[in-house]
Amino acid sequence: MSELLVDFITSLDGHASGEGWPGFWGLEGPEYLAWLGEQPEATHLMGANTYRQMSGFAAGEVPKGQDEFRPEEEASVDALTQASKVVFSSSLEEPLAWANCTLVRGGVVEAVRAMKSSGSGLLSTIGSLSLCRSLLRAGLVDRFRVVMFPVITGATGAERIYDGYPDVALEMIEHRTFDGRIQLVEYKPRVLEHPPLGAPA
Repeated sequence: MSELLVDFITSLDGHASGEGWPGFWGLEGPEYLAWLGEQPEATHLMGANTYRQMSGFAAGEVPKGQDEFRPEEEASVDALTQASKVVFSSSLEEPLAWANCTLVRGGVVEAVRAMKSSGSGLLSTIGSLSLCRSLLRAGLVDRFRVVMFPVITGATGAERIYDGYPDVALEMIEHRTFDGRIQLVEYKPRVLEHPPLGAPA
């Protein structure tokens, strides 16, 4: 059976991106980049918006406000291009231009449940906030990992990750600091029907 990892890179205040900021908020370091390079092979899951953005980067579209990709950003996009990817969308049309992508229409929860039961490798999300929220609500997420970069993007932050989430209990299974400033926390999540103090008598 496959394991499903929801994987986020965030500012300290829970934004997935920020206007005018480079990838990794420009704060990646050698320890973090080395760790990224050591990650096991995975099939990456994403929605249409993330596909459009990332496939654009792969085709050479530079993020707004930048003249060119930094080497770290280029290496990250190149690695993702080589990986197996599943895109969930009812608006995209086949064939998808980005290499190694499979398009799945409708029934996201059912499709991922089937992928988990029939597979043996790692499934890992990329961005795709609403997709991740749906998979978590359905109880399909085995691991929830967040890498927090030391910046607060209160004025420029975009894509608030946790809006619309249910209450979730998190059991920590891993934590690590990279380059003296980047914090990884990884949890086993459990969706709650109600807060502990709201439990019926």
